[in-house]
Amino acid sequence: MSKVFPNAHAALAGIVQDGQTIAVGGFGLCGIPEALIAALRDSAVKNLTCISNNAGVDGFGLGMLLATRQVRKMIASYVGENKEFERQYLAGELELEFTPQGTLAEKLRAGGAGIPAFFTRTGVGTIVADGKEIREFDGHKYVMEHALVPDVSLVKAWMADRSGNLVFRRTARNFNPNVAMAGQVTVAEAEVIVATGELDPDQIHLPGIFVHRLVHNPNPEKRIEQRTVRAR
Repeated sequence: MSKVFPNAHAALAGIVQDGQTIAVGGFGLCGIPEALIAALRDSAVKNLTCISNNAGVDGFGLGMLLATRQVRKMIASYVGENKEFERQYLAGELELEFTPQGTLAEKLRAGGAGIPAFFTRTGVGTIVADGKEIREFDGHKYVMEHALVPDVSLVKAWMADRSGNLVFRRTARNFNPNVAMAGQVTVAEAEVIVATGELDPDQIHLPGIFVHRLVHNPNPEKRIEQRTVRAR
């Protein structure tokens, strides 16, 4: 059965609503689902909790949702590229749950694997551990972290087949597989979509069982967050 929808707006229709927790793949601006983020903005849903490694930049990526005040809370690892994020947070208009990057990845992976919580040494003795259970194993203290299971996950792939099997391209894989696995409903956008059976099973990075809807975005903008060039 084909999971392909005609466009990003159609792919989100009926599954996004106010107050949801939505996870978004990507690292900086690398591997973000550009079309799906734009469609989420256009849907006008509000009071969202967004889970993502970071919050995009001003006016692009998740920064678009911050500009329209659709995000109530961010669960993220890094937010330093977004001035509007900083303004809203310092003004008390935006909640923030800072999470160490590896812990965030594991919270999403655990959510996709059906593991409700896990223990990690990361964050012990810091504000990251405030209010969380601490246990000692083999002489070391560990903090308990709960898994993340978002209502909707939005991810970006390079190639997909019509059954939702995904192939990511190099570093654009980043958080996308974990985000896709964790979502109760996962929507993916891909630059190339082929017929089911055309992908080499050994080359598939994420099985289609984790993907519920798919949209074709053949020409993403792929902005570069920080362009660094060598002096000549």
